[in-house]
Amino acid sequence: MKVYLDVCCLNRPFDDQSQYKIRLESEAVICILGMIETGDIEWVCSEAVDLETDKNSDEEKKDRVRQICRKASEYIKLTDGIENRAITLEASGFGAFDAMHLATAESAHAEVLFTTDQKFERLAARRRKNLGVSVVNPLQWVKERCR
Repeated sequence: MKVYLDVCCLNRPFDDQSQYKIRLESEAVICILGMIETGDIEWVCSEAVDLETDKNSDEEKKDRVRQICRKASEYIKLTDGIENRAITLEASGFGAFDAMHLATAESAHAEVLFTTDQKFERLAARRRKNLGVSVVNPLQWVKERCR
């Protein structure tokens, strides 16, 4: 199985853990990263992740995310095709980076794009027929996977 993690997922373990939901999502992301390390799943990272991570003003968080990204099995550079697909996705209501992550995950033939962004997840659910990848909260995916 090939997966894609967006930047909010990659940041989740470094967010304020005082909220129960954030702690649970952090554990789910860590579980997924563990599955990547053991080779149970493949992780596709991308230039879009790098570009969004670079916008983070928290240098420590930025460095930690960059370190995690080194564990990716595959790295996708942005192409004209990805950028054109992202423009189409953005026109259908997705934010610029969400559209880039979707377009990249689709081009890499990822089965799942993980996000902790509820707004992104809800919009993707409404548009799922037009997407080539499932957008899922990591906590939900881990709960379903571990039944």
